[in-house]
Amino acid sequence: MSPRTATSHRRISILGATGSIGVNTLDVIRHMGGREAFDVVAVTGSANATLLARQAREAGAQIAVTADERLYGQLKDLLAGSGIEAAAGREALIEAAAIPADITMAAIVGMAGLEPTLAAVANGGTIALANKECLVSAGGLFIDAVHGAGGTLLPVDSEHNAIFQVLEADRKQAVERVILTASGGPFRTFSREQMESVTVETARAHPNWSMGLKISIDSASMFNKALEMIEARYLFDLAPGQIEVIVHPQSIVHSMVGYRDGSILAQLGPSDMRTAIGYCLGWPFRPDLPVERLDFAKLARLEFEAPDQARFPALRLARQALEAGGLSGAVLNGAKETALDAFIAGRAGFLEMAEMVERVMDQMADLPEARTLDDVIAADGEARKRAAAMIP
Repeated sequence: MSPRTATSHRRISILGATGSIGVNTLDVIRHMGGREAFDVVAVTGSANATLLARQAREAGAQIAVTADERLYGQLKDLLAGSGIEAAAGREALIEAAAIPADITMAAIVGMAGLEPTLAAVANGGTIALANKECLVSAGGLFIDAVHGAGGTLLPVDSEHNAIFQVLEADRKQAVERVILTASGGPFRTFSREQMESVTVETARAHPNWSMGLKISIDSASMFNKALEMIEARYLFDLAPGQIEVIVHPQSIVHSMVGYRDGSILAQLGPSDMRTAIGYCLGWPFRPDLPVERLDFAKLARLEFEAPDQARFPALRLARQALEAGGLSGAVLNGAKETALDAFIAGRAGFLEMAEMVERVMDQMADLPEARTLDDVIAADGEARKRAAAMIP
C-alpha cells in the first residue's frame, strides 16, 4: 500500500455501524474531519434501522444495508428523499461490502461477519478488523486472502492494536513472546461457586469497557481473551508457545511484546476504543483524538496476576485449539456462540458454556486444515448443531 498524506481523502465502509465499534468509528471520523476527510461508501447494521438510517444521513453514505430483510421497508422509508440507497439481507450485505473502498471497518459480530469481510478483502484495500471470527474460524484462509489481494490488515481490538503498535515488524525474529492483557472482568475475584449463579445482567457489566452484550459476556467468561489468543497467532504469525495472557485489572496496559534481549515494549492508554480505531483510520499517522490523557500520579499502581484457568477454562480451550490447529478454532467459536446464546436465553448456566464447548471440541477433534470457506462453514455448523443438542 503506497504512503498517503495525513490529509488525503479516503473512501470508507463501516460494516456493523450500529454496534459499539461502528458508533465509535463514526465519532472518530467526525473528529478526523468528517466529510472533508472521508467519503462513507456503505454503512450496515442488523436490528436497529432507525439508528442505521440516522448514521447514513449524517455521514452521507451511498448505501445503507440492514442484515434483517424484515426491516427493509422501515429503512427505505427512513431514507426517503435522502438519495441514499437502502438494501436488506445477506446478499445485499455482501454486495455492499464488495464496493471498492480505501478502508473497511469490519465490525460485524460473529460468523455473520466472515463472508462480508472477505468480500471487502478482495478489493485489496485496508481492512480494520474488529471481527474476531474471521481469524479464529478461518485464520489461514483469511490471511491468504488478504495477501493474495495485496491488502493491508490492521487490528482494531485494543490488545492486538497495542501489539501492532510496538511490534518491530522488520525484526520479527527478535520477538520472544506477546503478552495479552485481560481485565479479569466482573468475576475476577469470584469463586466457582459464586460464578454458578451469575446472571446475564451481572455478566454484561464490564468494570472498565463499554461494549455490546455478547462481547461483554465473552469478556466475563474470558472467552473473549481465548479468541484473542487464536487471533494473535494469525495476525502476527506466532507459535502457540509465544502467546501469553496476564490479568491486569486496571486495563491501562493494553498488551506487550517481549524481545529476546529481555526488553518488554508495552502500549498504554485509557479504556477507550477510539484510540485503536483512530490509529487504524489514520495509519500510518496518529490523529488528534478527544480521549482521556493518563495521569500516572493518580493511577498510583498497575497490578498484574496470573489467570486462573480452573475458574476460566476458556483460556485452556484456546490453548488446546492453538495446539491442534486445523478447524479447531471454527469448532471452538461455533460451539461458543451457541452456548452464549443459550446463556442469554436462560437455557444454560454461566459455567456450562465452557463445559459445552469442551465437549464439542472433544467430539470434533483431529479435523484437518481448512482448504475452502465451505470447510469452515461446515465445521462451524456442525459445532453449533452438537452444542445445541446439549441444551435442555
